[in-house]
Amino acid sequence: MVLYHGSDQIVEIPNLDLSRKTLDFGSGFYTTVSKEQAIDFARKVAVRNKNGKKFVNVYDFDEELAAAALKILKFIKPDKLWLDFVQQNRNGKYTGKAYDLVMGPVANDDVYATLIVYEQGIINVEQTIEALKIKELYSQFVFKTTRALPFLRFLESFDPGAM
Repeated sequence: MVLYHGSDQIVEIPNLDLSRKTLDFGSGFYTTVSKEQAIDFARKVAVRNKNGKKFVNVYDFDEELAAAALKILKFIKPDKLWLDFVQQNRNGKYTGKAYDLVMGPVANDDVYATLIVYEQGIINVEQTIEALKIKELYSQFVFKTTRALPFLRFLESFDPGAM
């Protein structure tokens, strides 16, 4: 399986120390199956860091090999368990079981707006999950430990601006 990581640098060897704790699935090295999403993220990072650099890093990942060796949490769709996990991580309050790899739907900008309305108590869990069902959600793979990183094999990087 091919995974992508959008950044403002070429990342041949992922570094977990650079990750922020309050992301959807907690700290880790975030990848996606969506090339378009990685391109979008690379552009956002370039703007945020004000350096104009953007790269999409491409990796090979063998999910079968990883499944045999790692502690994996996999969400199939956005449901109450996913919503609770994302909210706890975004608030820096996740204290549950530790995993090497977490896989599941990614909260893009459109989904973030829904999550914020939920966190503010404007809509309830059921309304949030219903709202998320109509969104196009890509899968993300978050490598959370140094045990998980060797299952990613760097293939190449490219400048999405050159496309």
